[in-house]
Amino acid sequence: FLIFFAIWQIIAFDELKTDYKNPIDQCNSLNPLVLPEYAIHVFYNLLFLWAFEWLTVLLNLPLIAYNVYRYSKRPVMSGPGLYDPTTIMNADILSYCMKEGWGKLAFYLLSFFYYLYRMIYVLVTY
Repeated sequence: FLIFFAIWQIIAFDELKTDYKNPIDQCNSLNPLVLPEYAIHVFYNLLFLWAFEWLTVLLNLPLIAYNVYRYSKRPVMSGPGLYDPTTIMNADILSYCMKEGWGKLAFYLLSFFYYLYRMIYVLVTY
């Protein structure tokens, strides 16, 4: 799910960049996905913690800390989310959000293959 959320975010910001979509509609579709993304990521890490996968938890802590920091510094809005339609079209903010999306996608893909490797390793060794 996290990989699909990251892809959705990248596509949404690309649509904003090319003026295919209205910023208000795009932010209304992106903001409801922010907290579920964070909750899923924390849930996975709680499972890793429960399984005593310390290295995996340590690898995920920087992104969790970044997400907490990013959410604590979000613009003042009436609902949950990170993206403000009035400032999202600013070139710097849009560029930052695109880079953030690509970074999260890279992290989630690398994590996915690491988790897959560890699962196969455990299945083969036992």
